[in-house]
Amino acid sequence: MPDLTRAPGSASCDVAHTAHAATVSAMDLELLSERLRSAGEPRFRAGQVWAWTARGAADYDTMTNLPVALRERLAAEVPFSSLTLEDEAHARDGTVKALFRTHDGRPVEAVLMRYRDERRSLCLSSQSGCPLTCSFCATGQMKFGRNLTASEILDQALHFRRMDDVDHAVFMGMGEPMMNLDNVLAACERLPDLGIAHRHTAISTVGWIPGIDALAAQPMPIRLALSVHAADDALRSEIMPVNDRYPLADVLASCRRFYEAKRRMVFVEYVMLGGVNDRYEQAVQLARVLDPKMFKVNLIPYNPTGMYDGSSREAIAAFQAALEEHGIGATVRLTRGRDIDAACGQLAAKA
Repeated sequence: MPDLTRAPGSASCDVAHTAHAATVSAMDLELLSERLRSAGEPRFRAGQVWAWTARGAADYDTMTNLPVALRERLAAEVPFSSLTLEDEAHARDGTVKALFRTHDGRPVEAVLMRYRDERRSLCLSSQSGCPLTCSFCATGQMKFGRNLTASEILDQALHFRRMDDVDHAVFMGMGEPMMNLDNVLAACERLPDLGIAHRHTAISTVGWIPGIDALAAQPMPIRLALSVHAADDALRSEIMPVNDRYPLADVLASCRRFYEAKRRMVFVEYVMLGGVNDRYEQAVQLARVLDPKMFKVNLIPYNPTGMYDGSSREAIAAFQAALEEHGIGATVRLTRGRDIDAACGQLAAKA
C-alpha cells in the first residue's frame, strides 16, 4: 500500500456529449491523511480509502468497511476529487474524452482509448496547456496555465477507472511531462493500484533533456517516447521550437543514456505532415540518425488542427518501407477518437 501521507468532431448520433459539474474519482491524499489523523483514526484507514478509490469507487458511501460516521465526516470535509468534470465526449470507436476544470479554473483534457484486443489505455495530461508551442499541436496553441499536481494527474486516471478496467497509460496528453516530472512520477507510483503496471506506462517528451536524464536515474521501469517529427534541425526547429534549446543530436544522446541505464527501447514518435516531412529522403535521414538497437519509430497520421495537411496513406506506407529498408523498425499508429478531437495533437480543452 502506498504512503498516503506523501504529496502525491461534428455532432451526430455517433458522438454523444454529456456536460455536468460533477466531482470525480479521488481526493487530495494529503488532506485525507490529515483529516483521518485529526479524527483519531488508525493509520490503516487511509489505506482502506485508497484501496476503494483505486478499484473505481464512486464515493465514500460505497466504502462499506469504514464506519458510517467516518464516511459522513469524510464526505463533508474531504472532496472526492481535485477536478470537476465539465464535459465528456464518446466516439464511435469507444474512445472517451473528458474535459475537467481544476479548483482554479484551469482546463485539462484526458482520454480513454479502447482497443479490440481488450487493452484499455489512458492518455493523461501533465499540464494545463503547454508552453512549448509545437506548430502541429492544438495544445501548443493554447495559453499555458500551469503544471498539474500529482492528485490532479491521478484524478484523470481514476475518473476513467470508474468507467472500465484500465491497463496502459501514456503521458501524451496536454503539456510536456518532463517539465513536471516530480508530479508525473508521484502519480505513476500509484497507477499499479489501478491495474496499470510501470512497464505499461510511457512518458512522451519533445526532447526535454533534464527530464530524460532524471527519468533514467529513477527505478520505475517506465517507457520513454520521443517526439522527433524531423531529422533535420532547421525543419525540426520550425515544427518544434524547443529544438533551438535542445538540438536533436543532444536529445538522441540523452536517449542513449536512458537506454544504457534501462535497457529499454525508446519509441520515436513521428507525425506525418503532407509535403513537409514525409519524403523518401527524409525517411533515410531519420534512419541514419537512429540506432536500430535503441529506437523504434511510430508513425502517426496527422490529425488536423488547422495548420498542415496530413500525409496520404500511400506516403505513410512508403515512409515506413524506407525506414525498414534501412534497418529501423516502424509501425503506424492506429488513430483513436478523431471524431471527437481526442486523437494525437488534438487536445485543446474545447467543450
